[in-house]
Amino acid sequence: MASTKVKVPKKSDGLNVFEKLGNRFSYFVKRFTDGSFGTKLSHLIFGAGSFYHKQYVKGALFLLLQLAILAVMIFCPSVNGTPYGWKALVNLPLMNTTEGGFDPATMTTLLPSDCRLIVLFGFVTIALILIYILVWNLNVESSYKADNDRKVGKNPTTFREDLQALLDAKFHVTMLTPTCIAAAVFTILPTVFMISLAFTTYNLYDMNALETKLFHWNGIENFMAVFTGEGALGAEINNRFLPVLGWTLIWAVFATLTCYFGGIILALLINKKGLKGQKVFRTIFILTIAIPQFISLLAVRNLLAQYGPVNQLLKNMGLITESIGFLGLNRGDSEILAKVMVIVINMWVGIPYTMLMTSGILMNIPSDLYEAARVDGASTTKMFFKITLPYVVFVTTPYLISSFVGNINSFNTIYLLTGGNPEYLNFKAGGTDLLVTWLYKLTIDEGMYNTGAVIGIFTFLITAVITLVTYRRSRAYNEEDTFQ
Repeated sequence: MASTKVKVPKKSDGLNVFEKLGNRFSYFVKRFTDGSFGTKLSHLIFGAGSFYHKQYVKGALFLLLQLAILAVMIFCPSVNGTPYGWKALVNLPLMNTTEGGFDPATMTTLLPSDCRLIVLFGFVTIALILIYILVWNLNVESSYKADNDRKVGKNPTTFREDLQALLDAKFHVTMLTPTCIAAAVFTILPTVFMISLAFTTYNLYDMNALETKLFHWNGIENFMAVFTGEGALGAEINNRFLPVLGWTLIWAVFATLTCYFGGIILALLINKKGLKGQKVFRTIFILTIAIPQFISLLAVRNLLAQYGPVNQLLKNMGLITESIGFLGLNRGDSEILAKVMVIVINMWVGIPYTMLMTSGILMNIPSDLYEAARVDGASTTKMFFKITLPYVVFVTTPYLISSFVGNINSFNTIYLLTGGNPEYLNFKAGGTDLLVTWLYKLTIDEGMYNTGAVIGIFTFLITAVITLVTYRRSRAYNEEDTFQ
């Protein structure tokens, strides 16, 4: 008997968004019209189709999930006076709040509202609605699959068979589901929450002064402050955003390229045939990886401090009379010198990583390429630029891009070495502050979470655009099979 099973359309090459939505809608309609009574009923009552096909355990699980989510949505349990459910959805856009106190109308004591919980619980409720839709689709799809199994003369799968499939054919689902749940709870939800703060007046400085936990939505005012200079820290944002952004990009470019090409050159030198003591040299450079980075950076900071060993040595040798502000730790120190020093120190920390990675790649370059080049009379320099460097760059392009993005968000190097100094009068962003260290100061030190969220969004947009554009235009993406 020919199978009548209808598959969800998966091929979307050449289809626009509306065509994809149309295909999906057609499939939903066909699934409803062709489905059994149990499948139709499962659109309203979770698990009805499973009970119809005598899959009682699966049906009970679907039904319990539906009842649990509906109970939260309808009865709206609350924490510290802030509810989940439909009330949370109402509170989220309106930011309904109360200062607390005694309500004579109801003769009850009202807890003061906490707008942070209102925003958080609102997004948690939205997440519950998305989970409800997902479970609804799984419940209908399960019943429809059982319908199609019966049409071809097969018995619907039992609960035990479904469990066995999760350990065999669908093992990827078993392994990825906990990861997706953890990512949603610990990454996506906090990220959405923090992004939403960019559109509010949430800053602890004013809230603590007024002894309140209330704030409200203010649209794109915080983003406009970057260009207009209005708001609590508008002057700082307006005056310091472009300089900090410029230095962040300069730092990322130099920190990435110096470590990258320095690592390649170091790997070529250490792996050169006939070099004695290769293991000793390799061990020396690997020590910078073995020692925790924050220890190395703090040690260098102490060495180069105003009264550190380096300045004292230079004074004793008569080369200087006053201490040099290598890292710009004091107001008035040279900003340019501090920036150069952090780039140089970062090379000591970053080059060994590239060296190790490049060493493995160099060993995999076919020796026939070099032999053919020697026969043609190519010099060592020409072989490097025509064979070695193109091969290494091709293989390591994804690493190069991720390293660049990582340097944009390089908090440890800047914060531990210079703390963002030298300071600027009346500004929180110092001469060597990156966007990420500036964000840290505004949030942790000043409590300006809304402003920090704005900077975080700008940082994400910059890194996302650079990453996508660069990778899509790279040979590693467009010529994937060239070196295979």
